[in-house]
Amino acid sequence: MKLTDEQIAYCMECGVCAGSCPVTRNYEDFSPRLVIKHLLVDRKDAVTRSPVIWRCITCARCSVRCPALIDIPKVVHEYREKARKDGYHPQPSHHEVLQIIPRLQLRSLSQKRTDWASQWRTKEKGDYFYFVGCAPYFNSIFQYLEIRPMNTPEAVLTLLNALGIEPVVSNEEVCCGHDALWTGDEEAFAQLARRNVDAIKKAGAKTVIFSCPEGYVTFKQEYPKIVGELPFQIVYASEFFTSHFDQLKELLSNGVSDAPERVTYHDPCRLGRFDGIYDSPRMLIDAVSGSERFEMERSRENALCCGTSAWIECSSCSKAIQFDRLEEAFDTTYQDENPGGVLITACPKCFIHLNCAKTALPDDHRAKNLKIEDLFVFLARHIARK
Repeated sequence: MKLTDEQIAYCMECGVCAGSCPVTRNYEDFSPRLVIKHLLVDRKDAVTRSPVIWRCITCARCSVRCPALIDIPKVVHEYREKARKDGYHPQPSHHEVLQIIPRLQLRSLSQKRTDWASQWRTKEKGDYFYFVGCAPYFNSIFQYLEIRPMNTPEAVLTLLNALGIEPVVSNEEVCCGHDALWTGDEEAFAQLARRNVDAIKKAGAKTVIFSCPEGYVTFKQEYPKIVGELPFQIVYASEFFTSHFDQLKELLSNGVSDAPERVTYHDPCRLGRFDGIYDSPRMLIDAVSGSERFEMERSRENALCCGTSAWIECSSCSKAIQFDRLEEAFDTTYQDENPGGVLITACPKCFIHLNCAKTALPDDHRAKNLKIEDLFVFLARHIARK
């Protein structure tokens, strides 16, 4: 990314990014502006050969506030690619399993990842393609957290079927490549992108629906750089469901009604700051009878990240950010007669990271009473399944 002289001058005199960055609060030697300074003034390998380039969680909280309009996550991404080519890699989380799975998918392996959908109405070919993403793998890997990421795809199919839609669910889709892209592995990313586009074209789909913000933004913003204009439309699930809002609202009002819940919504970075989708999740939550939604102080463009990205560099800094977010959500939804509110997010990774942090809290911590739930699971449990 080439910066103008005006941008450089403004950047060196400013400090808004440092005041916005959740990582800077935990690493005193890190700030987005310092990264830019090193890349401009010092030898570039001072950045690519140090942990600094990997400490950024690419949440874009700095960029939306940057007076010089510098896309700092884009700069970080470019130099991560250079770092990888020079042999400098990030510290993977979860024993690198989540980096290995996409590489295995690029081999001639036969996946068996659609049996779970047999209870729902799906097709092998059709106008709508539901991109499930990596949830089937997350389901196995994160059993130790006593969570079930596959609840999200099941909820999405429940909602789609309730609207009379039978989407394609395919064994041939692979990882969207988001994590390969953001860890500098451009070659693997390009292969994954081509495989997915071929699988969707083979299914004859005209519209692809996503319940993972990372998959959605990766397809929308990055795939055209690899394959050109996409031969199908893509839509995030909350946007799709609000386009059928009247029908869905009727289902919600006539469906299963739980006790009144105090809820708050956590904006995922990729869905919010990367693509500007803030309203449709809130509109869907507000359609649920009996729920009361309260806004956290840090929300929408100012929302706090879930603490880490691309399954790398999960550290004490990540946990500090996550604990901060859990406490904010608890304080937002707390009331004496109902001490356990609900934190809703629309990203499977935010769901996993925040649940992981919750298990690390002391047993007597007040945020232990907070329930963390996926947006689509929240919606699906309030309708009667047909």
